[in-house]
Amino acid sequence: MINYILIGFSVLSLLTFIVYGLDKRAAIHDEWRTPEKRLLLFGIMGGAAGGLLGMAVFRHKIRKWYFWFVNFLSLIVHIAVLVKCLEMYSI
Repeated sequence: MINYILIGFSVLSLLTFIVYGLDKRAAIHDEWRTPEKRLLLFGIMGGAAGGLLGMAVFRHKIRKWYFWFVNFLSLIVHIAVLVKCLEMYSI
């Protein structure tokens, strides 16, 4: 069970990282942008680590406090889920 959760969080984080990079590129080239709600939803649904990494690497959305807040809070929840699963399945 824990393996599936880890794989899910990893895939969503990679996807979120890529979406942040693509949105930054679109911002630079004045192209169609990914809506902020979608970027935040990717983080909430399991991609918070990728969202934070994407913010740092691409320097994207770093001035918007709610992106930091949502991604950090989501990351804490994701870690709590992993810890709880480890506790449940290590018995």
